[in-house]
Amino acid sequence: MRLSSALIASAFLLAASAASADSRVFILANQADGYGVDECLARGEKCGAHAARSYCQSREFAQATAYRRVDPDEITGAVPSGGVDKCSGRGCGEYVAITCQR
Repeated sequence: MRLSSALIASAFLLAASAASADSRVFILANQADGYGVDECLARGEKCGAHAARSYCQSREFAQATAYRRVDPDEITGAVPSGGVDKCSGRGCGEYVAITCQR
């Protein structure tokens, strides 16, 4: 009986630790805002940490574990390639990935 109780308790602990390690990657258009935040995020520089953390916290995640520029080729089927939605101008076709963790 004690062995089965110990196994059940272990299973609950493993499930709780897996839930707390929940992470998600968000892909955002790299918008030139004039403040340089977009470049900080895209280059993965330290100055982008606050923006990435704020983005994650606004989506009920505790922290940002990573942020970097993403090539449109890395994103399958989600990026418009032409037509009415075609992007033009500075920073067009640039995306940032922010990894958030609970």
